[in-house]
Amino acid sequence: MTDTTEGQGQLDDDEALVEKSAPDDRAEVGPLDEAEAPVRPYVDLGGLRIVPRPGMQMRLEVEEKTKRIVAVTLEHEGSTVQLQPFAAPRSEGIWAPVREVLRAQLERQGATVDDAEGLLGPELRAHLPSGPDGSPRAVRIIGVDGPRWMLQGLIGGKAALDDEQAARAIELFRSTVVCRGVQPMPPRELIPLTAPKTV
Repeated sequence: MTDTTEGQGQLDDDEALVEKSAPDDRAEVGPLDEAEAPVRPYVDLGGLRIVPRPGMQMRLEVEEKTKRIVAVTLEHEGSTVQLQPFAAPRSEGIWAPVREVLRAQLERQGATVDDAEGLLGPELRAHLPSGPDGSPRAVRIIGVDGPRWMLQGLIGGKAALDDEQAARAIELFRSTVVCRGVQPMPPRELIPLTAPKTV
């Protein structure tokens, strides 16, 4: 189930906005926009807020050349969820075109990639050429369009292959809050992430 884009039938010529891809209950269950989030303890990472939970480890992924944080990886119960928030237009979704870009990138790396309908809508399921032990490594790539942002998740570990574990990983994904901010940003640009402030 996806949210339809308002005013889609009023567009001229052959141009049509890309529908937003999100579960019908996104605004209640998540991933939430900053304006929708309840008041509760979060780990503040700038563009993302993470709900702390027992046994969960959090790792910041840093780009070597620029030293900027480009993703946040959550590890919980043998599964990982890597999170990346991207800017998006207010009236248009970007998960569909981003999915095609990711598919092409993965296939160039020798991965086998399949489209699937997951708990949040369309997703990619890929087998990368080799994991740490030389065997193919499975991943699920999920995404949800929100108001002026898209949150992408890369699921690995047990949840990549087991649907019950995947549901738990998706619960982590959905508990995330995206803080887009008001500054102008081009679509598909990574929303800035920061290290958590120490108290």
